[in-house]
Amino acid sequence: MQFKIKAHRSGEGVCVLSFSALDESDAASQAKSQGYNVLSIKSEGGVGLPRFKKPGNWFPLVPFSQELLALLDAGLSLVEALETLAEKERHTEAKKVFDSLVARLYEGQTLSAALQDFPSVFPPLFVATVRASEKTGGLSEALSRFFAYQSQLDFVRKKVVSASIYPVLLMVVGGVVVLFLMSYVVPKFSVIYEGNGTNLPWLSQMLMQWGGLIKTHGEMVLLIATGVIFVAVYGLTRPALREFLLLKLWQIPAIGESMHVYQLARFYRTLSMLLKGGIPVVGALDMVSGLLQPILRGRLKLATLAIREGQPVSRAMEEQQLTTSVSLRMLRVGERTGNMGEMMERIAVFYDEEMARKVEWFIKMFEPILMAVIGLVIGVIVVLMYMPIFELAGSIQ
Repeated sequence: MQFKIKAHRSGEGVCVLSFSALDESDAASQAKSQGYNVLSIKSEGGVGLPRFKKPGNWFPLVPFSQELLALLDAGLSLVEALETLAEKERHTEAKKVFDSLVARLYEGQTLSAALQDFPSVFPPLFVATVRASEKTGGLSEALSRFFAYQSQLDFVRKKVVSASIYPVLLMVVGGVVVLFLMSYVVPKFSVIYEGNGTNLPWLSQMLMQWGGLIKTHGEMVLLIATGVIFVAVYGLTRPALREFLLLKLWQIPAIGESMHVYQLARFYRTLSMLLKGGIPVVGALDMVSGLLQPILRGRLKLATLAIREGQPVSRAMEEQQLTTSVSLRMLRVGERTGNMGEMMERIAVFYDEEMARKVEWFIKMFEPILMAVIGLVIGVIVVLMYMPIFELAGSIQ
């Protein structure tokens, strides 16, 4: 992306420069490296690198961690490892990130400081993990922990997604069949019944009226249906509506309990990674608060405040309903042994297994119910279409 920078340099006065950079911080760094004092930065748009929105969308953060770990374990220095990754990278934007990191390291910056210059690429948890490792000299161990942490999160997410594929496929196929019957087959039957003056049952009349409506105003019905779908999809992209729907789901006992367990599993796994990396518990709690839903975020702030005032972690978490009976006992054991990071990892594993059992049970119950509902809807439509024929056949006999 092109940036226009108003800057000042001794002997030149105020001037306007143009840079192709990843983001505003990268453009400012390029100007400062040439001896300019940046006064203002403005995006020019136009042709250039796009501004990065979300980490992981295009930058291979997990492969980056794994490859950097392998190169460091092979004996390469940090700069050599990053230069190697930059040489092999074919993605233009990712290559520019690697080149920028190498340049910052040559300037004497630490890796965490260099990573922090790209907040849209490297998430705060990753930067914090690297920063903590720099104090102990265990960068390889920190990268290994982050890779294992991210891989486990991806595994849980993929498991939930894969379990949802078949029900979604059933709903899509069933919806297509119902749509075909209502938009094509029913209108054909409505024309037949209109011509012979057959007295139709009330439900069949309602179905045929729908068929006549589709036949007469098909384009209008399609336009309205498309508009409704568009509004629904657009509404689901709005954070306020999503938070409102999530709040309503939390109020449903069975669903809310499962969502609570999933949130706690992610929370304790992330907290475990940060504690193992040497980050103090209060600082780690501040970092992971963004992972929780708003309904739990306020409770975590109160728990963090209580821990700052000297309360044990287990008691603070219990008072704010951020534990279950099992995790509470594990936290108390961790406090006695002084191994909170390992104990929180075990809590996350326990929650993951509990979630897996719930998902499996739900799928086993939901799939046959969904098939029965779809079959019932299709069967009712077919029976209502053929009911006049059945009555006519009975009267002839």
